[in-house]
Amino acid sequence: MEEKIVKHAFLVDVRTVEEFSEGHVASSTNIPLDQLLDHIDEFKGKEQIVVFCRSGNRSGHAKMILEQNGFKNVINGGTWQEVDEANNKL
Repeated sequence: MEEKIVKHAFLVDVRTVEEFSEGHVASSTNIPLDQLLDHIDEFKGKEQIVVFCRSGNRSGHAKMILEQNGFKNVINGGTWQEVDEANNKL
């Protein structure tokens, strides 16, 4: 994950609330995968969107859902630790 991608992105952790509370990227927003469509308006107008989770699997699914809803600027960031590392280099 490149720092320049993370710098201006809307960082979305799609893990559960419980997982998020155990550790997360400081500037991220927690929208669990099963609630993604309920929060679709929060993605509108974002220049870049980076979704991530524990392993990259749920974020891959989140990317697909967002793209099916018209978002073209979505990156699967993989694990939250990878995104956190890139975010901490800023």
